[in-house]
Amino acid sequence: MSVLLDVKDITKSFKLKGHWYHKRKFNALSPLSFTIEAKKTLAIVGETGSGKSTLAKILVGAETPTTGEIYLNGQLLQNQHFKQRCQHIRMIFQDSGTTLNPSLTIKELLDEPLILNTVLNEKQRNQLIRTTLQKVGLLGDHMNFYPHMFSGGQKQRISLARAIILQPQVIILDEALAALDPSLRSQMINLLLDLQQQMGLAYILISHNLGIVRHFSDDVMIMSQGEVVESGKTIEVMRNPRHKMTQKLMMSQNFQLK
Repeated sequence: MSVLLDVKDITKSFKLKGHWYHKRKFNALSPLSFTIEAKKTLAIVGETGSGKSTLAKILVGAETPTTGEIYLNGQLLQNQHFKQRCQHIRMIFQDSGTTLNPSLTIKELLDEPLILNTVLNEKQRNQLIRTTLQKVGLLGDHMNFYPHMFSGGQKQRISLARAIILQPQVIILDEALAALDPSLRSQMINLLLDLQQQMGLAYILISHNLGIVRHFSDDVMIMSQGEVVESGKTIEVMRNPRHKMTQKLMMSQNFQLK
């Protein structure tokens, strides 16, 4: 299977104010490279401040890398390709409630990306909204409801619907499963896996929960202080963790590969 997303030597530095107005440089990401194929899931694991969120922001275009290149289907993504990136690389956050405008109906929330990124007429958009809601296990008529009328698990499904409605190729799950209880989390993982096969999606899972990482991902990158300190097939890395950071994370969660 061919490479879908190819990240080459990405770095990110920030200039911080020092003493007497001298600026010093903070390296949030050291040179970092990885690839991911369609229908595969890459997990990114690390402690707070390891660079996971900075990397995610760069991938969706919210931050510009200091150096490095990102290719999608072999095409270099540059700053002027922001609209294209928004269509093909989408993100779902941990707290879906804060990302859903309470004053808008679900139809209005899902209609917005369609109006901005497609030439579909209103009837076609409404049909696509209904179909997409049904894909994530909700009812088509839910399009007329408001966010406060849904449970936390249902809100996460709405966020998923908003992410897939533009037929993306890559979805970044930024702790998107962390707030769900075990039963809802299992349902959500099964739904994500089904959609991955149906739509050929690649997932990038940012998580601190090694149980989710083990169950859900094909490959894993362990990050520390902006660097990838260990990477490989998830089961192999967890069966034989070589770096002290991987070992520390597994010990802190009392994680054992079964």
